[in-house]
Amino acid sequence: MLNKAKDTEYGRNHLFGSAKGYEDFIKHTPINTYEELKGDIDRMRHGESDILWPGRVKWYAKSSGTTNDKSKFIPVSTDGLKNLHYCGGRDSVAWYLQNNPKSRLFDGRALILGGSHAPNYNLPGSLVGDLSAILIENINPLVNLVRVPKKQTALISDFEIKRERIAREAMNKNVTNISGVPSWMMSVLSCMMEITGKKHLEEVWPNIEVFFHGGVAFTPYRKQYEQLITSPNMHYMETYNASEGFFGIQNDPTDKSMMLMLDYGVFYEFIPMDEFDSDNPTIVPIWGVETGKNYAMVISTSCGLWRYILGDTVKFTSTNPYKFIITGRTKHFINAFGEELIVDNAEQGLAYACQQTGAEVKEYTAAPVFMDDKGKCRHQWLIEFAKAPADVKEFERLLDTKLQELNSDYEAKRYKDITLQHLEIVVARNGLFEEWMKLRGKLGGQNKVPRLSNSREHIEVLLHLNEE
Repeated sequence: MLNKAKDTEYGRNHLFGSAKGYEDFIKHTPINTYEELKGDIDRMRHGESDILWPGRVKWYAKSSGTTNDKSKFIPVSTDGLKNLHYCGGRDSVAWYLQNNPKSRLFDGRALILGGSHAPNYNLPGSLVGDLSAILIENINPLVNLVRVPKKQTALISDFEIKRERIAREAMNKNVTNISGVPSWMMSVLSCMMEITGKKHLEEVWPNIEVFFHGGVAFTPYRKQYEQLITSPNMHYMETYNASEGFFGIQNDPTDKSMMLMLDYGVFYEFIPMDEFDSDNPTIVPIWGVETGKNYAMVISTSCGLWRYILGDTVKFTSTNPYKFIITGRTKHFINAFGEELIVDNAEQGLAYACQQTGAEVKEYTAAPVFMDDKGKCRHQWLIEFAKAPADVKEFERLLDTKLQELNSDYEAKRYKDITLQHLEIVVARNGLFEEWMKLRGKLGGQNKVPRLSNSREHIEVLLHLNEE
């Protein structure tokens, strides 16, 4: 990768051409967040060539924002498509077939969900949008012969319209496998069950056998899928794919950990999480990781992301081979449904709602309410007010609207209440959070209330205390 990128602007500035090995690379190349690379990426989006990666990069995956931006725009090079993103799908199928030699996967169609894309600054041939849409746009045309829905349907931007069209196109096809984010896929399948009047998916697709899933944790959805698909021949296979690349595959159905993909266009480093916030943290190359330790992932890719902090945290369960589980994010967040809501979004949203209503927030925490049997889900906020708003429902509305403005992924999931319903605020009694922290032995000092969580562990205890 260094040799290929040595004549780019970034490669020249960081001496890629003279690097003899890993030590030279890390000596001259800093650790980067999106903010450090944003200026270069924006130049690339405006058509400049040879900046972070050779040639002109034409595609950009729109991802959830950072502290300063509503959205990130991750470059997706031709090399990245070939050597990183598409490799994961190929190997997922290969491993599935190895584990299931009697599979009839190719006797039918694959239902593959995708997002949408739009022109990038109106530059010819340049697109920005969901990674899935970029993958569909560039996929081998032969694949379209074995997938549903048709390309035009897959790329519709209005998910409400797209959901029904996908359901109608797919319900009369012999679908054997499905791929996508669990929350989005459940929405499509629920729509199809409603149209067909069937109760179980195998009544529509009798040969369905596997769901390749990724993007968000599957655990909250597993029970729903098992209720929808009762066939004993159904399999579930987790993948770790992101806008930045394809990193892991669950190669063993009896083991929840995933294989780290070392032969793709990506180089891995790791920061121990107990050092993550230090001024000079240890950076560990892949050959230096230990099992059982929590690490933040750092990647260098054939899309031009150099020593880039991905934001995900992992823990290795094995180093021979390298297998891992995803443990969370480097910061507090909610990503139960692909919304990737970060603390900065929450703080800005609350500040706006307080400004508009005259309210004052003392403490708060928020967590997801996972889908019920009707596929409904929402965020639940427990807020202790120093000065309560006159109308809590108006405060809810203002907060929800501001969060959509700040975070494009949250906005997408809230669209027409399809994936996420309007958030809910529960008013906490005075002193609740202090009492809870005291009970946990964490009153005072540097101890902080966890603001956002993917789990309901904390909020359930707090809600119980709030009723006492």
